[in-house]
Amino acid sequence: MRPSRPRRLAALLLSAVTALLLAEPASPAEAAAPAPVPGALTPYAIGSVYTAGVSAGGFMATQLHVAYSGEISGSAVFASGPYNCARNALSTALDACMNTTQDLQLAALEQTTRDWSAQGLVDPVANLSGDPVYVFSGTGDTTVKQPVATALADFYGHFGARVRYNRSTAAGHAWISPLGPNSCAATQSPWINDCGTDAERELLGQLLGTVSAPAAAPSGSLIRFDQNAYAPGGSAAALSMGEDGFAYVPKSCADGAACTLMVALHGCKQAYGYQGFGSRFLDGAYLNEYADTNGMIVLYPQAAATGTLENPNACWNWWGYLGDSAYARHGGKQIEAVMGMVRALRGTTTPPSGGGSVTLSSVDAQDGYVKAAADGSGAVLGTLEDSLGFALGRGTDGKVNRTLLSFDTSAIPAGKEITRAYLTVARSSGSGDPWSSPSATGCSRTSVRAASAAARWRPPTGRLLRRSPGPRSSARPRRGARCPRTCHRRRSQPWTAAGRRRCGSVSPPPRRRRRTSSSTRRHR
Repeated sequence: MRPSRPRRLAALLLSAVTALLLAEPASPAEAAAPAPVPGALTPYAIGSVYTAGVSAGGFMATQLHVAYSGEISGSAVFASGPYNCARNALSTALDACMNTTQDLQLAALEQTTRDWSAQGLVDPVANLSGDPVYVFSGTGDTTVKQPVATALADFYGHFGARVRYNRSTAAGHAWISPLGPNSCAATQSPWINDCGTDAERELLGQLLGTVSAPAAAPSGSLIRFDQNAYAPGGSAAALSMGEDGFAYVPKSCADGAACTLMVALHGCKQAYGYQGFGSRFLDGAYLNEYADTNGMIVLYPQAAATGTLENPNACWNWWGYLGDSAYARHGGKQIEAVMGMVRALRGTTTPPSGGGSVTLSSVDAQDGYVKAAADGSGAVLGTLEDSLGFALGRGTDGKVNRTLLSFDTSAIPAGKEITRAYLTVARSSGSGDPWSSPSATGCSRTSVRAASAAARWRPPTGRLLRRSPGPRSSARPRRGARCPRTCHRRRSQPWTAAGRRRCGSVSPPPRRRRRTSSSTRRHR
């Protein structure tokens, strides 16, 4: 959208932002990332996804987390404010979300978030409960003042997130890293400051839990990919995004190990293509070193400057520039572009709708699960599927459970060839995530809707079922509530009476003759 004030005043306001950020460049830190190599985003064995960002990138990190909390499990931000703070107005962004001359109206922002959740414009806000969040605000930050960052911490806290808030460091406006070339109190290019602490260990500890020491130097691959492929409409430049994005992939992840994904978002004037800034954010963020030792892929999407006054500093869209009034929710052009990248790395996509596709019903009588050793030996059929549903994961008997799904393909028209098949596995949990925290108890509902396979049914669906529950479903059961039909506990057997009690039900849930499972197959 155009700023709500006259264009000349908008230009003056943007100049004010520039004045806050401009300074003599500091000497760049020694390069810490490998040279980028051309490539594409291909699927990896990715489980949880997190976002992180600084300043404008921090606002975008929060927007991604709140809008798609079913797919993103937590967030870490430096020098940023609450979700939807600008409310589609540049003047509000400057006066309420950076300065404190205008009340940012936190209660109203929270209510709008609830309203959007109820309308389906963002994922259910209940998903935010229990999510880990890290917030950093330097006491010397005069660009995004500390009360604004405090409002962000309060916003998340009011929705039940687990917030760690560092607000005692005498830092300026910057990403904090041991590789930062600037002193802690500086607010100048490249906006990466060394405060004598390891903020990355702190934020990763909050998001991931246990964190291994970083590598001395990155040894993975930095892939340069085309962002046009993910931009709605096919033009990244039309969204104020760069032609190229980057993804750091550790060797272990490339070799098939289960990994997490971190979406790292630069701030204004830190984009790769902005006035020769280059790879300084990729080099200095100190995420690649931790990625190598903690099984973490780092996605570095890139914004770009516009040739107009809409976004001359290559900021991420957190106030509604270029007419994108949906910038903070589902349908926001930059949000959808970044989520497209996330889904490409996870090997998931949105099932097609309309002509050329058909929904196939699950054949309930032929579904079930197989118990086997990890190498597939000693496979036997599970016996309690009828009463307790699918059993995914690993039981205390050491057996791995593999789910078998079947579908009625008679609805496919004669003479049509299947070109793509989609399967999505969703889980919901009100008392813990048995996938990332094996010691926690959780209840899960398996709904089958889409996994991707081209030309023929491909095994990625099996890998997904064994390793990761996929995106969180829309509705989580409240704590202590009766579990859905299927209860999963990775290190216990959910089909025992004790397992059922842990899930809030002593007796088995009533059997349903048909599941909600379905698969969408596209034909031509």
